[in-house]
Amino acid sequence: MQFLLFALLLLIGACSKNTVSFNSKPDQVIGALAVNDSLTQNSDTTNLLKTKRVAMTKEEEQQAKDKDKKSKRKPKKKKNVFLGEPIKKAYTKSGPKGRNQVVEIFYYMRNPQKTDPFAPVRYYYDAHKRRILQDRAGLDPGANKILHGPYKKMQGGKVVETGFYAVGTRHLRWERLSKDNILVTKVHYERGFPRDANVTYYDGEQKQVKEVVPYVDGKLEGEYVRYLENGKRDWDGQFENGKKVGLWNKYWGFRNLPNRLHYVYQYPESGYEPAAEPILLREYNRNGVLVYEKDKLDRRDAVTDRPGTNRPGASRPGSRK
Repeated sequence: MQFLLFALLLLIGACSKNTVSFNSKPDQVIGALAVNDSLTQNSDTTNLLKTKRVAMTKEEEQQAKDKDKKSKRKPKKKKNVFLGEPIKKAYTKSGPKGRNQVVEIFYYMRNPQKTDPFAPVRYYYDAHKRRILQDRAGLDPGANKILHGPYKKMQGGKVVETGFYAVGTRHLRWERLSKDNILVTKVHYERGFPRDANVTYYDGEQKQVKEVVPYVDGKLEGEYVRYLENGKRDWDGQFENGKKVGLWNKYWGFRNLPNRLHYVYQYPESGYEPAAEPILLREYNRNGVLVYEKDKLDRRDAVTDRPGTNRPGASRPGSRK
């Protein structure tokens, strides 16, 4: 019986697998496991890199400092540009201080260009008088700044008009608003010409303008202008609500001289007022001398080149002696 028990124990020992060699040393087993442990290896490598000092030359150090300073610098402000042209911001104030004071914020060209002589109206900024000027006669702007870029008009701190200028002419969308921020009018322009205007020409190439009749939503609205065949201005004025309003000018139309005024007529200030006959405000002779101003001056008796005058010194009906 004892013999059988001993034989059974030997059989169990022979079938089991040896996992540890008695000849192996503990340090060798631990070392082998450490080599195969990727996490331990990566951690050790990282620690080694942290403790390693990188040697840099003085030149490299200076380059690193310059790069760090450059990254901390504030980016330079871009110059104001509109339609590819550099512009400068300005503003002007008019009227009494307080609620009714008008402030106009606008831009003008840094590098002036020639304005379109056929544009109905050109706009300039007089830096000495600090106000925006309108030119209908196509005169040389001189030292005046040519408006170019966004425009905003404010009254009592509220925006009442916005738009854009392009080389001295109204461009893109222009809006007028009430003090309650209600849209009053909206007109689209293309380099001074109302987008919906009826423009006629003397030539087939459409380079010499004959007449610009402004329309907005099928109604006469905006700047009107008519030219003679020699390119000189004949008439200009403004329509509102289908009626003539404000000042209307008649020119002499000399070929070799700048547009010279002949008559200035006054129409009602608003197109929503009752229609009325125009009032002659001023008259100039062919030399540009004022010969008549309503209620102030009347020297028209000496003018011999007015239509209907047949002899020197002939008086005009209704003129004062």
